[in-house]
Amino acid sequence: MQEIERKFLVLSDDFKNEVKKHTRIVQAYLSSIPERTVRVRIKGDKGYITIKGKGNDSGAARYEWEKEIPVADVEELLKICEPGVIDKIRHEVPAGRFKWEIDEFFGENEGLTMAEIELDDENAAFERPAWLGKEVTGDPRYYNSMLMKNPFKKW
Repeated sequence: MQEIERKFLVLSDDFKNEVKKHTRIVQAYLSSIPERTVRVRIKGDKGYITIKGKGNDSGAARYEWEKEIPVADVEELLKICEPGVIDKIRHEVPAGRFKWEIDEFFGENEGLTMAEIELDDENAAFERPAWLGKEVTGDPRYYNSMLMKNPFKKW
């Protein structure tokens, strides 16, 4: 399945007035090479394993496969993951026919807040809220698999 998403920095906490749902996410990587990342994640009370392929030239589109697995399996797989864990709260904000997923990071990435919007077409039009900052789609420093290796606090 093809995933198309664009990522942006967030300028302020003003988005919090529009949040409809938040979920705690803890994730780590079994493989973080750009050609194929393999991640395990606990999102709320559910577990997932996800495989992502390398992005296209703009970084907005790439292959993604995800399957729900028991949380106990994720906890077991976390023991053999690469060093580093991503800990964040995902806030969901409706945006017309799309939704913003705003990730507020903790731990070694505290201070970083990013918004992403999943689109049905790379050039689809969408509303840009006032709290939205610079686009970082395709900038590898902002990939979760890279934030695990080179956390935001060390920049």
